[in-house]
Amino acid sequence: MKNANKLVTLVFVSFFVISFQGCKDSRTQEKEIVEIPEPKFPWENTALSAKERVDILVKEMTLEEKCSQMLDVCPPIERLGIPEYNWWNEALHGVARNGRATVFPQAIGLGATFDEDLIKRVGNVISDEARAKYNEAIKIENRSRYAGLTFWSPNVNIFRDARWGRGQETYGEDPYLTSRIGVSFVKGLQGDNPNYIKAAACAKHYAVHSGPEELRHEFDAVVSKKDLYETYLPAFKALVTEANVEGVMGAYNRTQGVPCCGSPYLLQEILKDDWGFDGYIVSDCGAISDFHRFHKVTNTPEESAAMALKAGTSVNCGNVYKVLKSALDQGLITEELIDTRLKENLLTRFKLGLFDPVGSGPYDNLDASVVDSEANRKVAREAAQKSIVLLKNKNNILPLDKNIKTLYVVGPNASNEEVLLGNYYGLTSNTQTILDGIVGKVSPGTSINYKYGMLPFRDNVNPIDWSTGEAGKSDACIAVMGISALLEGEEGEAIASSEKGDRTQLKLPQNQINYIKKIKRQTDKPLILVLTGGSPIAIPELHDIVDAVLFVWYPGEEGGNAVADVIFGDVPPSGKLPITFPKSVDQLPPYEDYNMKGRTYKYMTEEPLYPFGFGLSYTSFEYKNLNIDSDFNVTVEVSNTGTLASDEVVQLYISSPLAGSEDPIYDLKSFKRISLESGNSQKLTFKLDTSSFNQFDENGKEIIRDGEYKVYVGGALPSQRSLDLGASKGAHVKVNLSKS
Repeated sequence: MKNANKLVTLVFVSFFVISFQGCKDSRTQEKEIVEIPEPKFPWENTALSAKERVDILVKEMTLEEKCSQMLDVCPPIERLGIPEYNWWNEALHGVARNGRATVFPQAIGLGATFDEDLIKRVGNVISDEARAKYNEAIKIENRSRYAGLTFWSPNVNIFRDARWGRGQETYGEDPYLTSRIGVSFVKGLQGDNPNYIKAAACAKHYAVHSGPEELRHEFDAVVSKKDLYETYLPAFKALVTEANVEGVMGAYNRTQGVPCCGSPYLLQEILKDDWGFDGYIVSDCGAISDFHRFHKVTNTPEESAAMALKAGTSVNCGNVYKVLKSALDQGLITEELIDTRLKENLLTRFKLGLFDPVGSGPYDNLDASVVDSEANRKVAREAAQKSIVLLKNKNNILPLDKNIKTLYVVGPNASNEEVLLGNYYGLTSNTQTILDGIVGKVSPGTSINYKYGMLPFRDNVNPIDWSTGEAGKSDACIAVMGISALLEGEEGEAIASSEKGDRTQLKLPQNQINYIKKIKRQTDKPLILVLTGGSPIAIPELHDIVDAVLFVWYPGEEGGNAVADVIFGDVPPSGKLPITFPKSVDQLPPYEDYNMKGRTYKYMTEEPLYPFGFGLSYTSFEYKNLNIDSDFNVTVEVSNTGTLASDEVVQLYISSPLAGSEDPIYDLKSFKRISLESGNSQKLTFKLDTSSFNQFDENGKEIIRDGEYKVYVGGALPSQRSLDLGASKGAHVKVNLSKS
């Protein structure tokens, strides 16, 4: 914000007038002169640094005015020219809850892409649309919730237990994958302007938060220092130290007995002192009132406000900070502390340019034309394509021929727009259901029959079955099953969930299992099972009887087209599972236990249904000539030995000398997504260093263990189960390390 001010500045804003004449797109560029008014207040002087402007503004504010700007809903201060501002906005997989926007695949699907470049582009599209929508909202004086530029995304909690309803909002179970996807998302969302943030990202929910949803307002998530630093904190650290994330949201729960939004250990010692975080800290909504209402660690709202403010929470989503003046009168806090926290949150608003004259910022010219544009929809389609995971493909049934003579599509999720959306979603008038995508892909001469077939979660009321027999009359059947956000989600969102959003079982609803079995009894034609969902769905009863299985997550507005692209071979599948699929809930430790023993691919000793990192292709890959040099550069040659060009996600894992006892069995340390033509090879280099081999001791300290390490490189978790399911065989090499 170093540009000098003039008394009156004339700014030329370019815009396009688009007219369509048949298929011709003619564009004429015009100039509009926007007059920038003279600053009325010294803090509007953009020649000063943001910090200087914040200091000047706070000096002019009364105590009551200061306190009013410490909540998520900040009223206007007309005498100082400060407009109303609402902090609460969401952008989990697109601008959410605020009307028209591009709807990308749910976050867990973005994690399944293993594509850092793509996720940065997704973040950039979201922030473009966010700015455009904000600019349009200001024109009509809409300053309501979800109309601002402070987005409480991404969710970088670890999906430690498959029953968690909000696991769909995360990037999966692995700290490293979550870190890489999260960093890319934040960089795309916040932009690269040296003086302005395009939109403010926020890492949530800090920390040690992943259910149970029903108990989140009163629960104490007890963890060891080892698990805290090995599993629960790495993604937050990466977002702070690498991506300079602007905000951090504290979790509802307690950790080690202290509410996260009032924890000096989490917010001061680790976040601020160790990691150097200097942005704003916001409470989850209502979390500070939980201190005295449910956690019972304070007795009054004033005590709760003081506890949170002292620990570092600078924005209260809720109402407790309305008693800040009362807490001050009681001697629980000082006005100096209020000033400090207020400056922390105001600085974000200044970085966003919210105190600059309209028309003077670098993003003020973004308008409605970018919202859900064709270019943005292409990115959404690419993201959906790359997220789809092929779990089985018996006898290479897929891809299907577009000129198939007869095709039967059945299932409650085939024409269901709800399964495209997940939760925390935006809206569009042009969603493409899976049925839409299939119909639009095949030959006009193909005979397609479609039936809903069955109710999603319970037996049909009408016992007459006119649907399962249709499968035997067609050349192939695509059954679109799975779950939706009705069954899994946040505490009050999943209205069909008996567990307030969580799941008690991982299997498909029993009526869906029975229906697929009935179809199979009536046909020997190919049966393709397409599953929607945001968490692992265990199908041991169905895996062996269907011919192909595609897991498509909640794939967004272009999801139907993307699914059809994969089924009919325009785009080979390349997604990989960002979370382990257990065979049943019996393989999981108790849900309330935050100990990582037995959880995720890193510590689970039982054989899963589908391993982390697994996903088949329509082609095959070979890994050879793996080598590691003295500088820890790992090289490997990857060849496409099949007949189709395809992407592959090359994954590198390390096992320590104490793997499976004190350390993880496998530990993802790097990955690269590459594209290879049939018959081609590519030499890849992974640049590791000694820290890549670090492990964590019982005190949460990083150490190097003496002894033999194994480095694995391949297209899936290097487990026998991956090979049994059809994954290409990877390669491994041994390396000896010594602290001396």
